[in-house]
Amino acid sequence: MAIPDYQTLMLPVLETLRDQNVWRNRDVIETLVNTFSLSDEEKKHLLPSGKQATFDNRVMWAQTYLRKAGLIESVKRGYSKITQQGVDIVCKAPNRIDVNYLMQFPDFQEFRANKRETLQHGEKEIADEIADTPQEFIESGFQKIQSALESELLDRIKACSPEFFERLVLQLLLAMGYGGSREEAGQRIGGSGDGGVDGVINEDKLGLDVIYIQAKRWDNSTVGRPEIQKFVGALQGKRAKKGVFITTSYFSSDARDYVSHINDRVVLIDGEQLAQFMIAHNVGVSTVETYEIKKIDSDYFEE
Repeated sequence: MAIPDYQTLMLPVLETLRDQNVWRNRDVIETLVNTFSLSDEEKKHLLPSGKQATFDNRVMWAQTYLRKAGLIESVKRGYSKITQQGVDIVCKAPNRIDVNYLMQFPDFQEFRANKRETLQHGEKEIADEIADTPQEFIESGFQKIQSALESELLDRIKACSPEFFERLVLQLLLAMGYGGSREEAGQRIGGSGDGGVDGVINEDKLGLDVIYIQAKRWDNSTVGRPEIQKFVGALQGKRAKKGVFITTSYFSSDARDYVSHINDRVVLIDGEQLAQFMIAHNVGVSTVETYEIKKIDSDYFEE
């Protein structure tokens, strides 16, 4: 089954706590995993950021909203308990608890009003129209922005000259920590007689080893095994053991399989990975806006 959204989890969370014992939040999650018979894949599914399990995040947000409505309370860090008001609600056996249901409680109304999450003119609330938690909603939007930026980056790169692309690749590897200064660490080879190598960069700041680079600014053509074999042959001609083959296009499965079975260490970076590395290391991009998401530091309030 699909991972339940956070509003669907509200009633099961409350029913789990109905015994009025103090529950460890981790135990609530594990109980609900069994309630919904989640598969291992569903349990391990992560948010777009890759920093938290999706199901864990949704249970957390379900608890947060129930707490804002006064149906559960935090006893201490990482532990929750149902309130008497929560017990009364469970006894009524509602079919579902969601944001609309919680709007009957003054504390929750105040919470929503303070957060300015309700729409004007009596329209449905935003939270009712999406299954994502607020954090998922933000991360999903962030991923859409990143994907659009990656696509635009590749379009810009493909419109540039091959020489510019070779310089870009060296600058990216320098930004990733290879070598020292641009003058010391990297140099463009390229041009005729390059022996199948477009650049070379020191693996470390001391220059104890070097990495040879091949950069192919291709549009939609897939880089196949023959191109990789030529590059490996060029490495052997220079008595090198390490190489990076970067393209704005894609590698065939045969090409990736080939590099996994050779003695030389050759890393393949396709267009999607290239754009992601550029964004991560601020090459060809600049920061427009920064948002910080913070949470309570529970240790601060320990007495």
